[in-house]
Amino acid sequence: METWLPTLITETPQQGYELAVKLSRVAVKMTQPDAAIRDRLRPEYAGDADALIAVSQVVATHFATIAAANGYWKHLG
Repeated sequence: METWLPTLITETPQQGYELAVKLSRVAVKMTQPDAAIRDRLRPEYAGDADALIAVSQVVATHFATIAAANGYWKHLG
């Protein structure tokens, strides 16, 4: 398997958040590798408030992990 995540370290909180979103997207792709199925399912969850809230929770969990790995970007403050 190709290494796509060499580090959790980012320069800024915004980059950390973008990485959190990427982690979430990659998890979906790894869980459901068939793009056609993902495309077919997208309309079902795109209009589902509970599903969208769940996505936000997953991103928030990833962001908390990344923030901790970066020492909460203490070097910025």
